Amino acid sequence: MSLTLTAFGIGVLAATGIVAMLVVTLATDRRLWPPGERSAAYYGHWSLVWIFNGALVATAYLDWNEWVLPRPSSFVAGAVLAGVGAAIFVRSAGVMDSAETMGVTGDLYTDGPYAYSRNPQYVGMIVGIAGFALLVDSRYVAGLAAAHVAWVLLLPRAEEPHLRAEFGEAYERYAERVPRFVGRRTLRRLRSQAST
Repeated sequence: MSLTLTAFGIGVLAATGIVAMLVVTLATDRRLWPPGERSAAYYGHWSLVWIFNGALVATAYLDWNEWVLPRPSSFVAGAVLAGVGAAIFVRSAGVMDSAETMGVTGDLYTDGPYAYSRNPQYVGMIVGIAGFALLVDSRYVAGLAAAHVAWVLLLPRAEEPHLRAEFGEAYERYAERVPRFVGRRTLRRLRSQAST
């Protein structure tokens, strides 16, 4: 087995572990995400994330530019999307303290980037990983990027019951006016802000 397939396989296993933790949270009474404190679930989740990230970088290095995307347009588009995604993520994460961004219970944020999306960090991750896959031009990285997007789409669904229990009516009002990811309300707010 080649090093590329080994790195890819490790990434798939780590992503599968993360998705499994989220599915358990969604389908049972066990809350594995968000952990709320530094527990076994916390360390398990973040260990899998770091293993996945290492496998993603190794796969990108080993399989760089081995697919069929047109160059240089896919490279430029990928670099732009990866940069925009990283900027959205960093701006959104900067609002919280580091423990809160890692699933430890914190406050309800509704201002700044959280006025446009209930999950702007996840929006940044999705845009960034899609850009990274275009940039690298590897079918294996594209597969890992798809796995990453799948778990990022599940994260808020696992978090929302906890947020509803923690913040009650305040979270319900927030959820009514701000979309989970990005929607028409997000675009209207951005357009009205740009015109002022």
